[in-house]
Amino acid sequence: MNQSSTPKVAIVTGASRGIGAAVAQRLARDGFSVAVNYASSPEQADALVAELKAAGGRAFAVKADVASAEEVRAMFDAVEAQLGKVDVLVNNAGVLRTLPLAEHSDAQYDQTFDINVRGTFNTLREAATRLNEGGRIVNFSSTTLALNMPGYAIYNATKAAVEAFTHVFAKELRGRGITVNAVAPGPIATSLFLDGKTEEQVQAFAKMPPLQRLGQPEDIASVVSFLAGPDAGWVNGQILRANGGVA
Repeated sequence: MNQSSTPKVAIVTGASRGIGAAVAQRLARDGFSVAVNYASSPEQADALVAELKAAGGRAFAVKADVASAEEVRAMFDAVEAQLGKVDVLVNNAGVLRTLPLAEHSDAQYDQTFDINVRGTFNTLREAATRLNEGGRIVNFSSTTLALNMPGYAIYNATKAAVEAFTHVFAKELRGRGITVNAVAPGPIATSLFLDGKTEEQVQAFAKMPPLQRLGQPEDIASVVSFLAGPDAGWVNGQILRANGGVA
């Protein structure tokens, strides 16, 4: 990133653990001031902020349910007050429950779409008027879209929406030097992926990529770092499938 006297500012949603925490750590190492967003429990977010500060970075935790437009607006207000105007938005917050489509309840459907789709919509809409010129937006899709595995219909539908947002929003921000891209991870060794799976299922997923392992949060953080940095200035409106070659 541009090394200036004033660090650039990044918001990472759902950043208290898993991929989000790895992204926050990497962007802090890249020199960004980082807003660590969380939805409910502050303990992990506060611990991450303390870690980033101990390493010499600027960071603070900000509570917001991304499914709420009002809370997203308040989050941007808080970040601007604490760190400065936002340069990078990483839409990492998301939920995943694998269940056949016919077995989903209305409540499960609503929760998945509220967080994965409405949450992305809310942050993009706010970023449209509040992101600095030349900023970066990184959304999160998933390689599950390419695999069409049973149990992923509702989740895949939310990520298809995110990819549609990404392609169109990149064009709607014409003239401001802001890029909009998405990362689509394959299986990553986080609780979001591992919870509810047997060891046999986990090993089966690990053998799927030609690289023969599960991805690690740091693998995805590296991709986000690239898209958020100067070397990706000519990458716009794209979906980067970081999955070890599984699809």
